[in-house]
Amino acid sequence: MTAVMVQIRALELADLSAIESIEQRAYPTPWSRSMFASELAKPTSICLGAFEGQDLVGYVVNSRYVDAWHIMNVAVDPEFQQRGIATRLLERLFELTRDDERRGYTLEVRVSNMGAISLYEKLGFDARGVRRGYYTDNREDALIMWRDAGRSASRNG
Repeated sequence: MTAVMVQIRALELADLSAIESIEQRAYPTPWSRSMFASELAKPTSICLGAFEGQDLVGYVVNSRYVDAWHIMNVAVDPEFQQRGIATRLLERLFELTRDDERRGYTLEVRVSNMGAISLYEKLGFDARGVRRGYYTDNREDALIMWRDAGRSASRNG
């Protein structure tokens, strides 16, 4: 696949329809529109979109907790996957939060999603545990991954 030129900017409520469209095509148990609206409205959230022209092609939803930035949702339009968009979104998130030395980053990912796990490892995340039966559609386990504050890349990658 060829790389895509994208602009990364903060998501807005006006983007909800495009977000919902990608979410429904990307995941077997998509978030609801109200879940996204709630995160977009939180002052402790950072929600970024990758746009090709005016079209949303991917996004990341991140919330600030006491001890960590929790990456809650990452999705790329299936037609645009494997082109570096998720990497660009996460790298931009890391840039925006780099001055917050106290917090690392955490996320959950399906244990079967080897592509995402590989991406997160390349970005400096390590597996730290498992949430049993986390996903409601099939009771699949979630791998809990962490990236410590100040870390820029994986030792392996």
